[in-house]
Amino acid sequence: MISTQGLLPVADLTAAVDGFLAASPAARAWDVESAVDWAAADAGRLTEGQRSAVEFVTLIEDHLPGYFDVYHRHFPVDDSVDLPTFEHNRELYHFTVRWAVEEDTHARALARYQEAAGMAERATLRSALAVEGHKPFELPYDHPVQFFAYALVQEKATQMYYQQLRDVVGDPVLASVLTRLSRDEARHFSFMAEVVTRYLRHDGDAVVAPIRDVIANFRMPLSDTLRGYWRWALRIADVADYDHTAAYEHLVKVIDRAVDTRTEPVDELVTFVESCRTIA
Repeated sequence: MISTQGLLPVADLTAAVDGFLAASPAARAWDVESAVDWAAADAGRLTEGQRSAVEFVTLIEDHLPGYFDVYHRHFPVDDSVDLPTFEHNRELYHFTVRWAVEEDTHARALARYQEAAGMAERATLRSALAVEGHKPFELPYDHPVQFFAYALVQEKATQMYYQQLRDVVGDPVLASVLTRLSRDEARHFSFMAEVVTRYLRHDGDAVVAPIRDVIANFRMPLSDTLRGYWRWALRIADVADYDHTAAYEHLVKVIDRAVDTRTEPVDELVTFVESCRTIA
């Protein structure tokens, strides 16, 4: 569990959560069973690289239990924390349970596509996902803002990849699924961006070093546990002209919107983040 010092004031967190939920009414939710014409799914329309990309992102999305557990462990909602901390964590929980439902929908939709499109048998796929899914997932952070800064970049990078993959795939069914996924990821990014913005406005230079540490050591989920991750990631990047560091530009935009006048530490943070880009 992280230190309770450095938590965002609960009123600020509540406002961010309320904003996310207002933008995500239940009426706008989509259902795996009825929202997609699975009978029309056809992996024969995909290139070998596109099929590999679907397999890869299914593994990443299906690790949702591990991702959710990070929030449960680091922002607990039980008697292991004092009441003010519980209030903060309970408000965050309103977001994390909605986020988890949506991410689990992504995992189910991608697995359903593989099955419906003829890429994999359900039982075989379930077993393959279990091999990676039971591995632990951790984020080695000790300041609360780091969990949101990490997710800000990760959600934006994922959104961008889904959009770019959608634009090149040959199966309209897969394209429709990727459109839905990218829209959800965009809203998740917006929540993380709002929380990081509020941290910068409330704590200023005090959160610069923790955010810098996130970028200095950034790795996408499962990069340290998924067998063959780096070789596979390079392959799928070629499929959709993708680089996760493109998301760093959006962190810089969040910083600029949050800070009226850059201090020297903030200016150095922006310079550092921009220097970590690997594409022009």
